[in-house]
Amino acid sequence: MLAAAAVRLDPQDPLGGLSVGQQPAPEPPPGWVTVQVRAASLNHHDLFSLRGVGLAADRLPMILGCDAAGVTAQGEEVVVHAVIGDPAAGGGDETLDPRRTLLSELHPGTLAESVAVPRRNLVPKPAELSFEQAACLPTAWLTAYRMVVSRAGLPLAGGGTLLVQGAGGGVATAAVLLAKAVGHTVFVTSRDAGKRERAAALGADAVFESGARLPSRVDAVIETVGQATWGHSLRSLRPGGRIVVSGATSGPNPPAELNRVFFQQLSVIGSTMGSRDELVGLLALLVRTGIRPPVQQVWPLGQAREAFARLAAGDVFGKLVLRP
Repeated sequence: MLAAAAVRLDPQDPLGGLSVGQQPAPEPPPGWVTVQVRAASLNHHDLFSLRGVGLAADRLPMILGCDAAGVTAQGEEVVVHAVIGDPAAGGGDETLDPRRTLLSELHPGTLAESVAVPRRNLVPKPAELSFEQAACLPTAWLTAYRMVVSRAGLPLAGGGTLLVQGAGGGVATAAVLLAKAVGHTVFVTSRDAGKRERAAALGADAVFESGARLPSRVDAVIETVGQATWGHSLRSLRPGGRIVVSGATSGPNPPAELNRVFFQQLSVIGSTMGSRDELVGLLALLVRTGIRPPVQQVWPLGQAREAFARLAAGDVFGKLVLRP
């Protein structure tokens, strides 16, 4: 079958290890099912894999991709939950299973004509969402949903104030849309004027240059940038506020500023992906509110290299989708 796979790992030239060609079709073990992929979206996780982050050379070739929507052999339209884990081992949350993994780390991923996953990893696709829209949700959007709805400590009925650092990234874009849909006030920062404009068009209440003083302190910060924005995130919180962090694209080791953390009684909350139940909740929220993930461009799977090059170049605001 046609697939986009990592065949070599190169931290300096990740696209040099990308192969778009024939790979073996999945052979699902007992309890797993095969999904015919109708659409799959790219994530920075795919570039990290090509650099060797979370993917060892002895697992190559590895079909890339975490996100997909498709159809089972029984004709069910489904969204694929990318976290392969045991909820019981995580106290009811598969993301806390010490052995949990994502598709394309130990098991072949979604950038292919078909993918095999455990039966419990299938979630019914609402008819209101296209396959392309649904394929955008299981990684970036689910991560943002957990951060905003489950981890930020904001009122579920809205009314909180949220700062999203770094407009343009997949998680940040989703966080803006989800937070506004729930009814929060949302501030957004970016170094790029064009991305600030697009964040405002998404519904952000105010946009600022990175590091700018905000009109008021916020209840929570959505932090995916890390070192470059960490100090600003701490200073932007009200006493007792929370930083929810799911990434550190600019570096993982900023000054901790522990004096500010304990004096202001701030909370630093880690967040990774989301559970199957949270994916069900995310889909229901999209159906109820009418918000949809922005899709920047759709390519045929055979043109995956062009999509990867666009992702690597960084000029992305919205999701990049491949269609077998």
